[in-house]
Amino acid sequence: MGRFLRLLAALLALVSAAAASAEVRVTFHSFNGSMPFGRFPHAFVAFEGTLEGTGERVHENFGWSAKTISPAILAGPVYGTILIEKEKWLTKTNSHFTITLTDAQYRRVRAEVEAFRTHPGKYYSLDDRNCIHFVGRMAELIGLKVDYPKNLLRKPREWLNRIGTLNPQLKAKTFR
Repeated sequence: MGRFLRLLAALLALVSAAAASAEVRVTFHSFNGSMPFGRFPHAFVAFEGTLEGTGERVHENFGWSAKTISPAILAGPVYGTILIEKEKWLTKTNSHFTITLTDAQYRRVRAEVEAFRTHPGKYYSLDDRNCIHFVGRMAELIGLKVDYPKNLLRKPREWLNRIGTLNPQLKAKTFR
């Protein structure tokens, strides 16, 4: 009987530890770019962790860009696409700050990713709906203060530095 109780206690401890560690974190990244090789300055979000309610493992990232990079993006809206960054790029970016999400926040942010992905027509705009606006929307959905100064709309690193300043509770890293 004592052996059974010890085994039961061990199982309960494991379940409790797993439940306590269930969380999804979102990290806000900027990429400095490398012209002319097709890696432009860019902002994106990466999710890592486990959903508390389901135990589902989360390991994904999303950015927003023009579907085709061409001079047309300078003339107005073009078709957009959700980008998934390769693992090798995640370690070569500026990781500005990380926030732990509730399951509800994670699901709301993921719904917004899908809204961008499935929006009909020409939805990407260099000045009105670029990667900064996409990442900004994710930040707004989880309660961060966000703004879009015109002089930063094509400078993801500097813009995310600003978001860190607007939200001092984040203790965000500043990148130069």
